[in-house]
Amino acid sequence: MSSDPDAGAPRRRATIADVARAAGVSPSTASVVFSGKAPVAERTRERVLAVAADLGYTGPDPRAASLRRGRSGIVAVTVEEHLRTAFLDPIKTATMDGLTDGLAALGAGVLLLRDDPDAAPDAPTLATAPIDAAVLIGCSGRMRETLQAVRNRGLPVVVIEGDAGEGVPRIELDNVEAAAQIAHHLRALGHRDIGVVTLSFDGERVRGDATPERIAGITTPVTKDRLDGTLSVFPDARVVSAGGSFIDEGVLAGRLLFADPEHRPTAVIAQSDLLAAGVIRAAEEAGLRVPEDVSVAGFDGIAVDGLGDHILTTAVQPAVEKGRAAGDAVARLLAGEPAASISFTCAFREGTTTGPAPGFVG
Repeated sequence: MSSDPDAGAPRRRATIADVARAAGVSPSTASVVFSGKAPVAERTRERVLAVAADLGYTGPDPRAASLRRGRSGIVAVTVEEHLRTAFLDPIKTATMDGLTDGLAALGAGVLLLRDDPDAAPDAPTLATAPIDAAVLIGCSGRMRETLQAVRNRGLPVVVIEGDAGEGVPRIELDNVEAAAQIAHHLRALGHRDIGVVTLSFDGERVRGDATPERIAGITTPVTKDRLDGTLSVFPDARVVSAGGSFIDEGVLAGRLLFADPEHRPTAVIAQSDLLAAGVIRAAEEAGLRVPEDVSVAGFDGIAVDGLGDHILTTAVQPAVEKGRAAGDAVARLLAGEPAASISFTCAFREGTTTGPAPGFVG
């Protein structure tokens, strides 16, 4: 048996002072070697790194740095859907790319959270996670309730396409106007029998034909705004809700719209390009030609595989710019500066998937 009383005891973590002492340099010189904030002679740098390796020192403890700054260095990004599916949507991916660009100057990490009321008790939430700020992608009624806990903590909050209440900067998109522009385009082509395939109405993600009562209860801001824009032009349009922005969801909705040959729409407006691609597949399954028999329009302006020679008629949105603006707003708020709400505009793009209604002479 060992007679060493310290045998088996946890080894103390080496500090920068230990490294400096063993390398024969000042603590400030040793610190600069690891921070890279000032030039150091190559021989000195090599000696410090060699001693650090011998002592098992890998660099400053980020937890200590966080304590000194009074910040965690983490910005939470919250979505309502499951994280495993949320970023299958190219628009959310592009938005996140822009957001990380906007946060780059802060050197902050990003913590992805789902606003889930049924999460495990020990799961991180907006109310408990060690974060400096929060960005909400969308903001339904449920998320507004959760958000109050963040505001009670005095943390900066920015919302992308949603309304979190007074005093919270919003990064908005002209969803109502852009959707109405697509609808006016189809009306000018003679279409009157319109089908609309929407994004999810709420967290329940119910599929199928929507009653006026269901439409009145929509809590997802993007869905509501885009539908409001469409219904302002086609108030009697048939509305079918999808379970999310996926091609397969568009196929299911399209099959429902095209099931009855006597009551098929001559045009379908989908609230995302992925949904529109699915509707086109469903039309082809039903033996319909696009756009000769049925016109299809989307929303987003992304590249979608599987469209063949089609160029989708859509509203092109600046997703990367939206995310970057949100990151910039967070950086301003953390610096103690005001951050204004910003509204971005979509650009209408006429493609080959829309054409005159059958029998229409313009």
